[in-house]
Amino acid sequence: MASNSDLPLEGSSVDPKIEDKHTSVIESKEKNCTESAASDPLCTEAQIQSILAAAGQGAGDEEEDEPTDSEKLDFYVIFKKEKYDVSFPADHTVSKLKSHIEKLTGVPATLQKIMYKGLAKDEMTLRELKVVKGAKLMVVGSTLTDVLSVSAPSTKELQAEEKATAKVVKEPLSEQRQHRKVLDKYGKPDDVPVGIRNHSERLPPVPLSGMYNKAGGKVRLTFKMEADQLWLGTKERTDKIPMQSIKAVVSEPIKDHEEYHIMGIQLGPTEASRYWVYWVPAQYVEAIKEAILGKWQFF
Repeated sequence: MASNSDLPLEGSSVDPKIEDKHTSVIESKEKNCTESAASDPLCTEAQIQSILAAAGQGAGDEEEDEPTDSEKLDFYVIFKKEKYDVSFPADHTVSKLKSHIEKLTGVPATLQKIMYKGLAKDEMTLRELKVVKGAKLMVVGSTLTDVLSVSAPSTKELQAEEKATAKVVKEPLSEQRQHRKVLDKYGKPDDVPVGIRNHSERLPPVPLSGMYNKAGGKVRLTFKMEADQLWLGTKERTDKIPMQSIKAVVSEPIKDHEEYHIMGIQLGPTEASRYWVYWVPAQYVEAIKEAILGKWQFF
């Protein structure tokens, strides 16, 4: 875990000369989102990618990182007596393969069952399944057209489906695999400010620090209201984000630690550009959202 020796202690003041010196050094090493919000008001896609990469995440890793240089396997997929040639990375999961098969067959990934020496589980990789070159994988499932052509489900079946869907939708952020891995790996920071659940406070006069990002790097949030900028600071760099570049801020309490939140700051137009911050004190969450988005954007 990165050292936090360069971050100001909670409740301490920041010497403007020291802060300016520190910022100038960082700016010489890293390219910030903008030199002036007025001259270049929005982050570019390349700048967003740079910020997310430094935080240990990419724009497309909302679910889970997947190998990009994996050995590819050439095999066949059989669906309704049709044979499809498939070339797919050996270290990608069955779940990813289903998404690929959906494009080939029209069978939604959620309605597929893949058979290879038995039922293949979604979380297993093709390598773990021992899929070899020339292997034949059977796909069992129905296209949407097939589904719509059958009789309507009963009320009981619809209710069961609604409950199952609601359970998936309501899965807390802290229980989702991508965030659970981060929380388990790095734990609670020793120097994070004390969190207070069910309470709201104004932002402190000093940068909010002690939290970390997806890579375990300590994060410092500095709100430059006069410049309409949010400064995302780590030991290695400081990125100046124009407030109007930030499209949304989402947060949820961490299970069993509701005095702290996981917060996603959306730096661009899509959810894939969310910058995740862990262990945000609950009492500052509403003030952070208000500072970035303004009260009028709350729902």
